[in-house]
Amino acid sequence: MARIYIRELFRFRSTILSHSTIVSSTPNISSSSFCTSTGGRRISSCNSRLAVLKSCRNMGHLSQIQAYLIICGLFRRPFVASKVLKLSADFADVDYTILIFRSIDSPDTVCVNTVIKAYSVSSVAHQAPVFYFEMLRNGFLCNSFTFPPLFSCCRKMGCVEYGEKFHGQAIKKSVDSVLDVQNSMIHMYGCCGAIECAEKVFGEMSVRDLVSWNSITDAYANLGHLDVAHRLFDLMPDRNVISWNIMMGGYLKGGNPGCALKLFREMAKAGVRGGETTIVSVLTACRRSARLKEGRSVHGVLIRTFLKSNLFLDTALIDMYSKCARVGVARVIYDRMTKRNLVCWNAMILGHCIHGNPEDGLKLYEEMVDGIQSKDGEINLKKGIKRMEGQGLIPDEITFTGVLCACARQGLLAEGRNYYSQMIDTFHIKPNFAHYWCMANLFVGAGLVQEAEEILRRMPDQGEDLSWESSFWAGLLSSCRFQGEVFLGEKIATYLIESEPRNLSYYRLLLNVYAVAGQWEDVVRVKEMMKNRGIKQIPGCSLADLKQIVHEFKLGEKWKGGEEVNANAVTGELLQS
Repeated sequence: MARIYIRELFRFRSTILSHSTIVSSTPNISSSSFCTSTGGRRISSCNSRLAVLKSCRNMGHLSQIQAYLIICGLFRRPFVASKVLKLSADFADVDYTILIFRSIDSPDTVCVNTVIKAYSVSSVAHQAPVFYFEMLRNGFLCNSFTFPPLFSCCRKMGCVEYGEKFHGQAIKKSVDSVLDVQNSMIHMYGCCGAIECAEKVFGEMSVRDLVSWNSITDAYANLGHLDVAHRLFDLMPDRNVISWNIMMGGYLKGGNPGCALKLFREMAKAGVRGGETTIVSVLTACRRSARLKEGRSVHGVLIRTFLKSNLFLDTALIDMYSKCARVGVARVIYDRMTKRNLVCWNAMILGHCIHGNPEDGLKLYEEMVDGIQSKDGEINLKKGIKRMEGQGLIPDEITFTGVLCACARQGLLAEGRNYYSQMIDTFHIKPNFAHYWCMANLFVGAGLVQEAEEILRRMPDQGEDLSWESSFWAGLLSSCRFQGEVFLGEKIATYLIESEPRNLSYYRLLLNVYAVAGQWEDVVRVKEMMKNRGIKQIPGCSLADLKQIVHEFKLGEKWKGGEEVNANAVTGELLQS
């Protein structure tokens, strides 16, 4: 519930009271005229009291309005109660919405649909199916407005089984041919990976709109079937900015930023103006392929079109400039921001720690946690987040990846040990492969090969997906690696594999050591060894993934070396993508 200050409460109370008109009864000539006059006054008084709903701005106001309507007896009317219910759902307070719903004597279909929609936009979407079937047992008569939010809940849960049940219910109630219901079914099936069901619904539609085409295209793009998605995109009778964003996002997810940039240029030629999502996608594509000049051009477009700066765009710009080794430019953007969140802080910390000056990254980390530190330097998590847009944020595993990488790059052994202990003991963050990699490099750099072996031996058999952001791994592996000492990394990884031949993480370590060194024959040899030993495929460690990581690492090294790339050459490379 929103916080309401006392002065605001009194002001709002006066607004409510100003709508409460006291109707004085004056003598009338006849009973007929008396009834007519009184009836008209009652309707006028009722409308005047309900008008206060229009001035409701938050949950604090709504609770006062509800109390007022209960006192004057209007809340017992279903129409009035449904209005209050709708406002509560719009404010996304699902618990209060349920309380209001349970207080309504005979809730109608609109009320039930309102609650289902409230569930669909909440964090407890899994409660919607339970509520729906409870209402069915109580005689609820659903309609076409019932099913889109239900399918949205199934999408959020990733539960195609419930989706199929509601599909059957829609058929049973003869609303399965309604366009909005069909579109929501396609989107649900696509997000749940049931592409055959989505395709079947799309194929049986007698009428399709732009949402239908976008939904089926998005379904194929999310599953990585980009050839089919692009054919559907080409067949669209009409397109909007969402259509273009779907395809650009699909190519980015599929690891092809060149095609995403090519689509952006086609979109500009078609006269379609992109929004924030479009710009973030383009900046991400520039970042992943280290195309600094194109990133600068997009930044210039932002400035020329006076597109309002915001947290998402600024964070994307920081990330792009950092990955292209222009950390100074990224810091200028960062310093000008008036509002920051954890993602923004992490982007700048990683920029300094991996691509710039590690000491600046460590200083920024100390600024970040300053709000939860006592005067003696102890971390106090009970303080929580001191300022949402400033210091006092609680770091996560990404933050510490940058911090530990900075320690490894600078050879800060004591500091690295302290940060690693702080991560585990104070912030209760479970180390992942990146943390172990950085610590092993830190120990090897200090000549503590035995300790490097020991910490890697403690590395659990994890199944993290290293392919989630290949440019991130490119930067990490390039700036924090067994510098010129491939044999040490090879020796440690081989020893660990011999000690635990079924541990996937040790094979991942050896694959990364060879990949960073460009020893692809050894990469193939290790993968063949894994196949012979029956070791399953490691997420993110396919030959294509590793080559993409190292390719992007080399692009990053090119920028770090100050090499300039001819604009025509960049354009040619993009056109070949």
